[in-house]
Formats: sequence, structure tokens, C-alpha cells
Amino acid sequence: MSQQLTAEQQYELQLHAPGEGGIVAYLLHRAKPHLPPWLAGIGTGLASLPAHHFWAGQAAPTAGLTLASVALTGATWWAGKATTSQRRLHSAITVATASTWFTAAAIAGPGTGPLGGLYFMGAPALALSWNIRQILRRTPDGNAAGDGGFLEKVGLAKTQVLRSQVGPNKASFDLQLPRGELTPEDVSKNITRIAGALDVPKNAIRVNEDPDSASRVQLTVVPLDLLKNTIPCPGPSAPGGSIAEPVVVGVYEDGTPAVLYFPGDPEAARNATQLIIMGMTGSGKSEGGLTALAEVCTRRDVVVWASDPAKAEQTLGPLLPALDWAALDMNSTRAMIDALRAVVPARTAWLAKYGYKQWEPACAELQADGSPGMPYLIGWFEEAAKTIRETDDDVFTGLAQEVRSAGISLVISMQRASGNQVSTDTRASFGSSWCHGVKSEGDARFVLDDDVLDAGAAPHVWKDKKPGYSYLVANGVPDGSWATPLRDYLSSVDYLNWVTVTFDDLRAHLDPTTAGAAARTVDRAFTARTRYPLPGTNQPPEAPMTDHDDYDPNDDTDDYDEERDDHDYDTPDDDLDDDGEFVDPEAELPPVQHVVELAARPQEAPRVQLTPAQARQAMEELLEEFEDEGRTVVGPADFMEHCDRHGRSRSWVSGQVAQYVLAGRLAETREPGRYTIVPQSHAA
Repeated sequence: MSQQLTAEQQYELQLHAPGEGGIVAYLLHRAKPHLPPWLAGIGTGLASLPAHHFWAGQAAPTAGLTLASVALTGATWWAGKATTSQRRLHSAITVATASTWFTAAAIAGPGTGPLGGLYFMGAPALALSWNIRQILRRTPDGNAAGDGGFLEKVGLAKTQVLRSQVGPNKASFDLQLPRGELTPEDVSKNITRIAGALDVPKNAIRVNEDPDSASRVQLTVVPLDLLKNTIPCPGPSAPGGSIAEPVVVGVYEDGTPAVLYFPGDPEAARNATQLIIMGMTGSGKSEGGLTALAEVCTRRDVVVWASDPAKAEQTLGPLLPALDWAALDMNSTRAMIDALRAVVPARTAWLAKYGYKQWEPACAELQADGSPGMPYLIGWFEEAAKTIRETDDDVFTGLAQEVRSAGISLVISMQRASGNQVSTDTRASFGSSWCHGVKSEGDARFVLDDDVLDAGAAPHVWKDKKPGYSYLVANGVPDGSWATPLRDYLSSVDYLNWVTVTFDDLRAHLDPTTAGAAARTVDRAFTARTRYPLPGTNQPPEAPMTDHDDYDPNDDTDDYDEERDDHDYDTPDDDLDDDGEFVDPEAELPPVQHVVELAARPQEAPRVQLTPAQARQAMEELLEEFEDEGRTVVGPADFMEHCDRHGRSRSWVSGQVAQYVLAGRLAETREPGRYTIVPQSHAA
């Protein structure tokens, strides 16, 4: 793409453009920009002749010309206050000198006494002074110099603009700093002055250093806030794709999508993401996290363990059925942390066995020896400050350092990652941060590096007044975007329910290696973990774990790590094989070795097996039959009476009913599990 020329460069090209007519035409072409001062001087001299003819020796014109001379000089000084002091003084002196000479020449005559000599010496001198000033204002590359203008006002004198790009709501300037006099840090320190001079907010200015030169920076100005309106989540970015693909969480102010990467990628020199999400109450931190978590739940090769011991179901509620393990109290959260410690060596051993240096999408596929794959694992801890406070301030430090090689990412979310709540080692272990509005710049420094703040990031300007505004400093995100504001997508409850139901069939199940390590470590805290039903069903959660199971809230977390082998685990016998090893109840059965013939049973009609599309069509036909019968209220139980017509399980039927509710085909009633039929013509 060709580089756009600045106005100064276009002017220089015009001056150097060849003329038509030889050397005389060329000289005239070059002289034209410098003629105005000379023409003004000649005009002043010629105008003095008729003025002397009409006003010579008259008192009234003498007084009028004198007052006009003083007024014109004063007006020039007043009008020049917006320019540099040198230009203002030069203009005032020129006007005062010319007007004084004209007044004297009009009254006494231009040739009287020294007036003629003063004219022929003073007029050329003044004209040449403006020509010299004009020449010095331009450098060979077409950049303004000399009086500095705007850059001089903001403390960047002698800085040159190498290139500029101006868009509808964004202007970028490549600045060449005077070598040895100014540094990029000097530009960063003057961001407030630059913003004030341009009359824009402080966080509308960003400064990015040139990686190839310490004397060059790029100054970016975004005058209008294009993120002020809430941005609904547009839907999954890669439905059914791999977790290795980017997870879209929002949009930057220039319209480009903001993405997170969880697994590492050796080809891109990117490590697995260990993320801290921070923001004060009301900053939209939890809503942004839910959007990211919902996007994760649309992928085929990832499993999520999530904890929220403070708000329980309030935050994670809509996504609970999509989680493999939800720890909503401190006991189960402690167990989850212990389980994560235990699964790291088991998962790394599995990866080494099959020749993987780190997790990649192929790990989740069926392996060459017929063994099931290992999906990626994300440990998500909401309100992590409570977890740290009631366990240990270094509880996540070791985990964050170890899990990246085991195909695991940790995410901790809190309001303020201060030294009183999170140790320095823990913050150093989490290499990525997602910072929403905070109370002060000091709070922002807990998760944002100084160079990001110096580049213009200012989450403390938003506080809780702009929910969803954030900065994303994460693996895979270009450095130039770290100080660029984005706004998180906002996901409604209906959308979260839709994600939970729609992607239930393709969502990955935990692999036997990870499940076995967790079960051997924390017993029923894992094997009897709560499983939540899909939206639209009235079934209670399965196998709830009570607070008094397995874990004593007064125990020290370190005891679990050091004395894990001494625990008397109460693992259900149904989950153990003959050798006492854990058996995943969801794993495929081994190949049949022996066949035992039993007495023949009465033959039953084979159950109809329909494709998903045919099953959905059967459900739609059944709903139309209910309408034809005059029914106005139905529920999942009414559809389940006709399961043979669609050849699907009861959970699938419940999921379809939930989708009808989301699509507006059914409407909720006050009675749980009962829905009003909405005519097809009125359905959304």
C-alpha cells in the first residue's frame, strides 16, 4: 500500500516539480511561495503616494493614521496569542514598523528626509526576514520545524512527525524524537498535557515505542468513545471448534475483536494462559468472565472446573450444567485445589507417554492404541480473594507454575489483587491479566505493568462508571493492543442457557487419567460432586455434596498436600476395579472376551433410531398435534410419553423443550415444568 504524503511533503514536491518553459519558468515557480512579503512591501510604498497627495499637512488624517497604526499593531499582538511567541513578536514588529513608516510617508511624503532610505532598506529587510523564517520552517523531508507549534507546547520541542495516518475516529503519528534529548518515557509523562491540548480524555492517548529505535514512538489519538453503548454477545465465534482457537471476549475501540488464547502454541512461541481478572465492584468483571466462560463451553475438547465459594450460584448459575465440577462452598473448593495438584503429574505422564511436549488438539482425539483422549482443563475461580483468605496466600502460586505443562489453565477473578490478598509470587506466576475499572492507579499496577500504564492505559479513570471497559494483557495479544481499551460482550441469561443446552451433546467428558487422579486424592468430593440438570427441566441436582463430607473447614490446606496418603478415602466400591483402581463409569466398556448364551427373551420391536434432524422434526410434529388437540399448556413429561417417536433420551427431550422456550415457541408459566404453547405465527 502506498504511503500517504503529508501536506508539507506535497508542498515540497510541488516546489521541485519541473516547469514548462525552461530556467526562467523554474525560477519563477520556486520564487512564488516567497513573493507575498515583497508584494506587501511594494504595495505599502505605492500606497503612500496617493495617501500623501490627499492627506499632506492635515491634522485629522494625521491623528487618524496614528491611531490606526497603534490599533493595527495591538490587534496583531492580540491575534497572535494562539501562535508561538516568536511568530507573535515577529508579526507585531513587522506591522508596527510598516504602519509607522506609512503614516509618516502619508503626512510628510515618502521622499522627505530619511523616509526614502528607510523604505529601501527596511522593506527588503522585513521581506527577507519572513522568507528566512519560511525556509527554516521546512526541512527536506517536509516536516515542520523551527517554532515547534503544538509539539513545543506539550514539551516535545524539536520532535518531527515522520508519518501520519488519519481515520474516521483515529489518528496515528510516527514521531522522531531529538536524539539524546527526549526519550519515549518523556512522551509518556506528557500524555496528560497532550490530552489537555487536544481536549480529549487521558485514556484517549496512547504511546507505543518503536521496537527498532529508542528515539521513535507512535502517538495514537482516539477522540470519540465508540464503546459507550453496550455490545451484546454476537454468538460463539467457533461453535464446536477446538479450545486452541481464539476465544472472543469483546471488541476494541477500533472494531477489531478482542481474543483470549488458553492452550499454548510452540509454533507461535505462546505459553498456556494463566489469567488474573480484576476489577472493582460494578466494573463488569463477572459479566466479562461469564462471556469468556460461555465461549469456552461451546468448544468440543475442553472441560471446566469452576469455583465460587462467595456467591455460589449467583454468578455461575446459568452455566452450571455445562461445568464438569462446580465448587460452590469452601470445602469443595479446597478439594478442587487438591485435585488440581494431583492431576498435574498424572496428565504430564500421559502426555509424555503419547509423545506430546504440551497439550494440543490431537490430545483430545482417540489415540493410536485405542485409548480415549485427554481434553484441555480450565480451573476457573470466581471471588478468589475468599479462597486465598481462607486457605493460603500462596495457594495458587505453585499451581500456576506447574499446570501449563499439563494442559491446564488457571483463571482467578477478584476485585483487588493487592499484596494483602495475593502474594507477589502468585502475581508473577500468572502471566496474563484482564483489568477492568479500578479505584486508583495503584490498584491498576497490581496487574498491569508500568510500560502498559505509561503507554496510556488508565482503568482508574473508569472506576465503576463504565462497566465492561477493560484492558487485556495476555499471551497471544499483540503488545500494541495492551493499552487499547476494549469493551466486553454482554451475555444475557437466555444466551447462556442456549449455550448450555445447544452444545451439551458435543461437550467433552473428563478423561479417565484426570478423573482417576482426582478420585484417588479427594474421594467423594469428586466422585459425588454435584451435577446440575439442563435448563428447562425440573430435576434436582444429582448427588449433592454436603459441607461435612470429607473436608474439615478447620483443616490446613498444606495438610492435604503433605498427608494426602494418610487420608481414609471413602471411594464408592462401584467405582473401583478388582485391584482397587478407579474406573470411570462413563468410559467405554472393554472388548468382549467371552460370550455366555442365556435363555432367549421374548422379541421386542426394535426402537426407532432417528437422526437429530428427524428427531427435531418429530418433536415439532408432536407439538403441532398438541395444538390441534386444543392443548394450551404442556411440559417435558407430555413429550416423554412419546419417546419412541423420536428415539431420543429423556435429557434430549428436556433440552429440546428448553430450546423451544428460548425460541419463543413455548412460554413459561407460574407452575414449574409447565409451558404455554405459543402459536407458530406469534413465536419469535
